[in-house]
Amino acid sequence: MFIGGCAGSTGGGMKVARILLLFKHAQNQLFRLIHPKAVRLVKLGNTPVDRDVMASILGFFALYMGVFVVASFLMAATGLDLVSAGASVIATLSNIGPGLGSVGPVDNFAHITDFGKLILIFCMLLGRLELFTVLVLFFPSFWRK
Repeated sequence: MFIGGCAGSTGGGMKVARILLLFKHAQNQLFRLIHPKAVRLVKLGNTPVDRDVMASILGFFALYMGVFVVASFLMAATGLDLVSAGASVIATLSNIGPGLGSVGPVDNFAHITDFGKLILIFCMLLGRLELFTVLVLFFPSFWRK
């Protein structure tokens, strides 16, 4: 549920290219632990990935996971069990449809409280419009320009 479509796709979840680069970055960091003086770049195909791009991917991943955890705890606070809370958040954040537990394929989201539905609506907006795009709207400096 966390991994979505390919780059440029309208599918939800984190794009496959981002996940691939996260794994390559982790592999590179493990290599640097063994060989601390080695210089090795993260590459996508034969093209080196700029450090700024890697930093934004790592930031996106941290933000995505942070939103998932906070929203899951908020959903659990509305009375859902942990599986249903986490599944409802990731289903809406990744825009995939049904989740697990009480929001699974044989059930629906009708029993969720109004506050829970507001959380899930916000997660759907974040997932569909991308995290950075929506969250930048909450910074006053964005509106001053």
